Amino acid sequence: MRLHRDGETEAFRAELRAWLEVHQPTLEEMRAEPLTSSAHVTGWSRRWQQRLFDAGLLVPGWPPELGGRSLPPEQQLVYHEEMARIPAPRSTNPQGLGIIAPSILDYGSDFLKEKYLRPTLRAEISWCLGMSEPGAGSDLAGLSTRAEVHDDRFVVTGQKIWTSGAHDADHCFCFVRTDPDAPKHRGISVLVIDMKAPGIRVRPLPELLNRHHVDFNEVFFDGVVVPRDHLVGPLNQGWSISTGSLAHERGMMWLSAAARLDGMLEQLFRLAREQGPDGRRIGESASFRDALAGLYVDAQAMWFMGYRGFAKFARGRASPEHSVLKLFGSEVGQRAARIATEFQGVDALDADFQGRVFDESFGPAPWMRQYLQSFAATISAGASEIQRNIIAQRVLGLPRR
Repeated sequence: MRLHRDGETEAFRAELRAWLEVHQPTLEEMRAEPLTSSAHVTGWSRRWQQRLFDAGLLVPGWPPELGGRSLPPEQQLVYHEEMARIPAPRSTNPQGLGIIAPSILDYGSDFLKEKYLRPTLRAEISWCLGMSEPGAGSDLAGLSTRAEVHDDRFVVTGQKIWTSGAHDADHCFCFVRTDPDAPKHRGISVLVIDMKAPGIRVRPLPELLNRHHVDFNEVFFDGVVVPRDHLVGPLNQGWSISTGSLAHERGMMWLSAAARLDGMLEQLFRLAREQGPDGRRIGESASFRDALAGLYVDAQAMWFMGYRGFAKFARGRASPEHSVLKLFGSEVGQRAARIATEFQGVDALDADFQGRVFDESFGPAPWMRQYLQSFAATISAGASEIQRNIIAQRVLGLPRR
């Protein structure tokens, strides 16, 4: 893959920018229907996602018969760069679009593809991802939710936790144990579960920072019957599906993280012109300028590391950069927010802690809230400790002990 931009690629960028200028939702539309969870589909978000789909711009790397344009990797990268820089998210159900739909495309039967792909892409249904459990947070292989296997159905019993958007979702892409006697990585399967099926109970988990809007949930399964044809991929092959699912997530996740870090840098440059607790401009502090320079270098490193990882990802090669970027991006973002709160002093405490955490149309959140929320970024989609283990063992080849 070439990282320089040829004329055809830049022509596509110009076409996309012109299309977005005309068709992206207005801030007024977005503010009139604020988002309340990562599976919440509003009127404007459904219309927006359908516009993208109809224009072949929702999943542009997919073939045309599935709603894409079969764009080459260089143009896919440009697409994600441009989408990361507008206020409207590509989808208000990012797990459904970014993880579950590609996984069904890769591993699902023709029946599952026919039943779920188009409604997912057109925002007619929304999804949650059933992975974490009380005893298996970052260790998926330790899950205990079980599915008894019968001729024509599965019967699911167990519990999931930290399930984003479960109270708004129509379906769950759920990892379950189907062979309790197999080694823990080998007895896992994936089921598509209707969230309105008898035996499912969802308990929202209010957050201290945002008590009016809930994203996390506990989900209880008590003898939930799932048809056999809702098995994704082969029986007991859920572990390989999980690694493929997260590869889809991380293949482009770095772009939004890099764009968000660029946005934080712009905020920090504005903060430098503000008055600090000592009465001087914050930017007059040599330590603040040093910290800002370090963050700028890290932001550039993130972009270039991401480009290198994407070049491998686009060729179907393993990309260790994605684990590094997940770790690096979440921790640099946390450092940026911490630096801002430190130099704001007590003024950082004067913040609206009950704002809309899912909706960027209202502008950047106060620094203190960004800092507190940044701790979640170092845990979700693979905790930093787990990422360090992956990098040490699978990338660097270091022994476990």
